[in-house]
Amino acid sequence: MFLISDKNKLAQGVYSIWVEAPKIAQHAKAGQFVIVIAQEDGERVPLTIVDKKGDKIRLIFQVVGKSTQKMAAFEDGDSFAHVVGPLGTPSEIDYYGTVLLVGGGIGVAPVFPILKALKEKGNRVISIIGARTSDLVILEEEFSQYSDKVLITTDDGSKGIKGLVTDGMRKVVSEGEKIDKAWAIGPVIMMKYATLTAQELGFPIIVSLNPIMVDGTGMCGGCRVTVGNNVKFACVDGPEFEGELVEWDELLKRLGQYKIEEKTAIQDQPKKQPKKILKNKVPIKKQPPEVRKHNFQEVAYGYCLEEAMMEAERCLQCPDSAYNCIKGCPVGIDIRGFIREIKEGNLAKSAEILKSYNNLPAICGRVCPQENQCEGACTLGKSGIFEPVAIGRLERFVADWERVQRKTEEKKEVIKINEFRGKVAVVGAGPAGLTVAADLAKIGYYVKIFEALHKPGGVLTYGIPEFRLPKQIVFEEVEYVKSLGVEIETDVVVGKTITIDELRENFDAIFIGTGAGTPKFLNISGENLNGVYSSSEFLTRVNLMKAYQFPLVDTPVKKGKNVVVVGGGNVAMDASRSALRLGAESVTVVYRRTEEEMPARKEEYENAVEEGINFMWLTNPIECKGDETGNLISIICQKMKLGEPDSSGRRRPVPVENSEIEIPADLFIVAIGQESNKVLLNAFPELKLNKWGYIEADPITGATSIEGIYAGGDIVTGAATVIEAMGAGKRSAKAIDEYISSKVGKI
Repeated sequence: MFLISDKNKLAQGVYSIWVEAPKIAQHAKAGQFVIVIAQEDGERVPLTIVDKKGDKIRLIFQVVGKSTQKMAAFEDGDSFAHVVGPLGTPSEIDYYGTVLLVGGGIGVAPVFPILKALKEKGNRVISIIGARTSDLVILEEEFSQYSDKVLITTDDGSKGIKGLVTDGMRKVVSEGEKIDKAWAIGPVIMMKYATLTAQELGFPIIVSLNPIMVDGTGMCGGCRVTVGNNVKFACVDGPEFEGELVEWDELLKRLGQYKIEEKTAIQDQPKKQPKKILKNKVPIKKQPPEVRKHNFQEVAYGYCLEEAMMEAERCLQCPDSAYNCIKGCPVGIDIRGFIREIKEGNLAKSAEILKSYNNLPAICGRVCPQENQCEGACTLGKSGIFEPVAIGRLERFVADWERVQRKTEEKKEVIKINEFRGKVAVVGAGPAGLTVAADLAKIGYYVKIFEALHKPGGVLTYGIPEFRLPKQIVFEEVEYVKSLGVEIETDVVVGKTITIDELRENFDAIFIGTGAGTPKFLNISGENLNGVYSSSEFLTRVNLMKAYQFPLVDTPVKKGKNVVVVGGGNVAMDASRSALRLGAESVTVVYRRTEEEMPARKEEYENAVEEGINFMWLTNPIECKGDETGNLISIICQKMKLGEPDSSGRRRPVPVENSEIEIPADLFIVAIGQESNKVLLNAFPELKLNKWGYIEADPITGATSIEGIYAGGDIVTGAATVIEAMGAGKRSAKAIDEYISSKVGKI
């Protein structure tokens, strides 16, 4: 929790607060920002760090929507749920000569730390403070303390010069000042015209684009903006950019896309939170498609005891020589053993066997592609007559039974250790990080996980929808890991909030499991229109921020009428089925190959078909078309045909000439994969990367190019499965133990 103190009202709807955030205060620099989540499940709000003092940082915000309205109700002694940072690239502070700082409205606040830093470098600083009226002028005293000259402009002339900040800029130059460099921060429309004025007057200008951010860590791609004909992410590449390179008109259109939703949320009368529906165990079945496509409850029900025992009877209990299913399991579960105990009705022993190999079985039983792993290798299934044993469903049954027992008995499996074997830092609380942490804790290590988001779980939390993986199950599995003695600290962006050098100084080894968090886009015309999402942003809003409950929660998401999703993997299935549940009349998945080449799980594809999702094979988007207001209206696609196999062995799609078709769409979700997240990698340049930009690590041990640093999961392999990431975590846990033991002489 982040304690609030010294709250002050600076102007109508504008507040200043100091927040206790020691790690952020230690590393913050001018131009950086934090993400504030006022309450659990609240919206992620980007705020510039205005000042710092000891362990505290100063934030200034304006009430503009539902989330900031809630923040304004906080008083001294209250706490924010989450504050993440410092984020973004710091301002380029140097000696330039005479600099001009322009702040409009609430933008005056983020200008202030830049002012202080530039003055410390010896620059002559001229500041312009702009506001609509004199009552809305903020920080005048602070600016006067550090500026060589301060000019105030108000729209109505009630204070200073009557006019806009651009009028102030012209006045400064007309008085003979030669400006070497300028900064402008404020409403986007103000920054646009400040840029045009700077070009007219002949000096370079820097602008800050933090108002367009969503998650702030480079994960979702929601803050993308065109700068110098290239798509940039404001939270990673910025937030500051050269003003003359920004595509202002495109940005202005994107910023207006949630105005209707925010207005409706503020005006709506408070509604009661719907009751959580509890389900009893029933024979394995699914919600009917016509019912489930209108809710986010779990689609598949689990086995009851009788059904589980009947399914366990199908296991042949193969001898060791034919024991194939374990070979197909990335974490090497004793599948024969845990199923044998189900047959005998000994669920406690079955759970004990399962948990000795897999720390997250309730999750794996739901989302692992068993058909390509353990079940794909099942001897019974290879007969050609019988289907394989439903290993995944049995794993889910036992794990769910064990979770219920854990709650009922109200005891934690805490391992008491008088002396730790060593200290290990884990970066990222996803499947790989949770697994390596749990395995090391079980053998006596002190392990601390640092997670950038405000909830642990990684892709399990932000990427997989509630109807496939209920978040309560994720959080209970996380609680099990914590019960082993693992500490998890959220809201910590390694490389920003805390440095790699600090981790290396305080821990014997480090495991990096940050996942592949930067979305890929198609790089086609119109991709920055309102209504175009990366799958990362769309699913993060829906899953992590629970936007499907908006306005009962603070974070909105577009609910398209006609939705198009591009991609053929599980993420495309998740995005399309989520869009349907949000109320879409039609959802179409376009994929440039055929159904046969589609990498999505067969079960998830079949669920999507049952629910009414449309599929267009051999189809590839080539343009997004919008209206005059910047809103998406259709997708132009081109038909494809399969050509010769490429280096991966898959037949490469080839465009068919003169085959363009137009699909009506007001929502377009790009689900074509992800790249490595650059926040940590940029802060750790010594780490060797492979040609795809992922961390180069030993496939068996996870050892990287730097001694004592290990990595696993998607940050090494690129996007893969949950169980494969867990397998990497298990292997690295063993290697880390051997590494630390060899250093201290322990066996």
